[in-house]
Amino acid sequence: MSELRAALEAFEGCPLKKTAKNLVFADGNPEADLMFVGEAPGRDEDEQGLPFVGRSGQWLDRFLEHLGRDRRSVYIVNTLPWRPPDNREPALAEASVCLPFLKRHIALVKPKVVVALGATATKNLFETGEGITRLRGKWQTLEVEGYSCPAMATFHPAALLRVPLNKRYVWRDLLSVMEKLEGL
Repeated sequence: MSELRAALEAFEGCPLKKTAKNLVFADGNPEADLMFVGEAPGRDEDEQGLPFVGRSGQWLDRFLEHLGRDRRSVYIVNTLPWRPPDNREPALAEASVCLPFLKRHIALVKPKVVVALGATATKNLFETGEGITRLRGKWQTLEVEGYSCPAMATFHPAALLRVPLNKRYVWRDLLSVMEKLEGL
């Protein structure tokens, strides 16, 4: 993991690095069976250098708690390790240039299940143009560097701040994830 982090710290191919305060590498247990992939760091994440520490991270923590988990029992990364200015949606080119690092991260961790949180993570991880609403809750097989595992997309916790009714869908999706993990 340290080699991947060093490679990202040395990488100059993403312009977001120049405007971000910190590299937001990962949080949690790199030996976890469950990996969450978010979109890009926000202000709080950029300040602290950790993913999902702001308001949306509080939602993720609540869901984990209700599942009998916490950050020490999962692994959390983002599609992009640097914050886009003004928390704008990452550009396709920015996400594309960082995708090999994300794939390498997954190949190193080898989680049993991956959950893509939000549209940007879903589109990039599954390399699709389909939207999150159409793909959420559906199992797919994620293949990365010769490693494959089941993966599912669900709404990003930040989306729950805007549309609280979607919590029920995320909850169903996460219950399905837990069932899948129990069966593996």
